[in-house]
Amino acid sequence: MIEGLELRHHTAEQAAGHIDRLVELYLMVYADGGEFHSEDRYRRQLAGHMQRDGWDLVTATVDGELVGYIYGFPLPAETRWWAGIHEPIPAGFTDEDGKRTFAISELMVAPDWRRRGIAKSLHDELLAGRTQERATLLAEPDNTPAQAAYLSWGWQKVTKLRPGWEHAPTYDVLMKDVSRNNGEQGSPPSYWLG
Repeated sequence: MIEGLELRHHTAEQAAGHIDRLVELYLMVYADGGEFHSEDRYRRQLAGHMQRDGWDLVTATVDGELVGYIYGFPLPAETRWWAGIHEPIPAGFTDEDGKRTFAISELMVAPDWRRRGIAKSLHDELLAGRTQERATLLAEPDNTPAQAAYLSWGWQKVTKLRPGWEHAPTYDVLMKDVSRNNGEQGSPPSYWLG
């Protein structure tokens, strides 16, 4: 563990005063990300996501410096999260009720702080104690370090999805069983893969 590393959960209300710091780190991480990773689009995304019931942010700081964060929220019944999903998928795969799936929207660590276990610490802290059955996230197929990390943390690729945001890339859809929350890696339930 990094000396001085502090992980802290924030509700949307608690995070409201830290938006500029969150955006600043996002822009540093995605400096070469093109139009999709623009400040304006990310501020709109963040504002929309923070309105979701159960939104949870975990920040990582070292001596007060924001070095990384992760956030997500349970998918409501009327979610647009699955819009743009590639077929085929198992029947009922995208059915949501607000309690079935926790979606991780962002996980990032400042470039100078990578490969020190911060991303894994953030990931584990956010998912610890979840009451949902499963978690999902979208990963860029060519982001080899992130893909390798997710697979080593027990995530499984299921299909692809292209969100409705303008200039959005096509992502890999990853799923993880969090119903046990015991940290063990295992095979995904059969209905994930058909």
